[in-house]
Amino acid sequence: MNLQPILGNFALILFVAMVITGVIWCLDVFVLSKQRRAKADAALAEYDARHAKLTADGIKLDNGNRAALEAAILRQPTWVEYSGSFFPVIALVFVLRSFLFEPFKIPSSSMVPTLLVGDLILVNKFDYGIRLPIVNKKIVQVGNPQRGDVMVFKYPKDPSQDYIKRVIGVPGDKITYENKRLTVNGQPIEYAPMDDYLDDERPVYHKQFLEKLPNAPHRILNMDSAHTINLGAVEEFPHHENCTYSYDGFTCIVPEGNYFMMGDNRDNSADSRYWGFVPDQNIVGKAVFVWMNFSNLKRIGGIH
Repeated sequence: MNLQPILGNFALILFVAMVITGVIWCLDVFVLSKQRRAKADAALAEYDARHAKLTADGIKLDNGNRAALEAAILRQPTWVEYSGSFFPVIALVFVLRSFLFEPFKIPSSSMVPTLLVGDLILVNKFDYGIRLPIVNKKIVQVGNPQRGDVMVFKYPKDPSQDYIKRVIGVPGDKITYENKRLTVNGQPIEYAPMDDYLDDERPVYHKQFLEKLPNAPHRILNMDSAHTINLGAVEEFPHHENCTYSYDGFTCIVPEGNYFMMGDNRDNSADSRYWGFVPDQNIVGKAVFVWMNFSNLKRIGGIH
């Protein structure tokens, strides 16, 4: 049995821990505590009877032993005490990260310069609808991803992995990428050159542009030495027939219920160009805030 998908699903681990500690807590509240109380009452009645008899015989006893006896019997077993302490904490964390915000760490450079390796981010879990934890099934419609959003999702080829990219195409869009320039629904996207970007991982400068996606302008990187697309890396994927590829680029029509994603580090990103569209059921949430980067505190702030 392959345990990796289970071990990699923190929500599932958290849910199991919440259920186990919750069951123990309920068992103690409604059953075990009453059993301990009954046992304590019986022991105290026996103690009082013995104490009364000895007192009648003229023997004085320290009544403090009665309180100690009661406390000892009513004391929760260690496993029950820890479960009761952890249950509300685990339940609170589970609710917060399942329905409100979930933290992630950026592991790769595919979203540079927007997100850097080591950025700790918060992902909004409700902007795109309320979903049941673990199964990720949408139960309440709130909103849909928009072009330019930075979105976390389950990698279609391996749902145990979380990916983060930018939404370039929504259902029905026609996306063309030629000579490293985007066209969306027949409208060429404008680009403004910016100062070259120095790579933090190695001493290399990249061409940097402001990609003026409507309502969501953002920075991207390009490498002069890289081709527009590596045709040899293009895989088979659902709705592959919606895409046509050439040496200079590609054109894709985004099917219903799917999204087209690309990394901002265009020539160093494995994204929808290569492995296909992201189904709605794979959506995790919208990246909204960098809350920490231990290597660069200046990184703290919103995501655009």
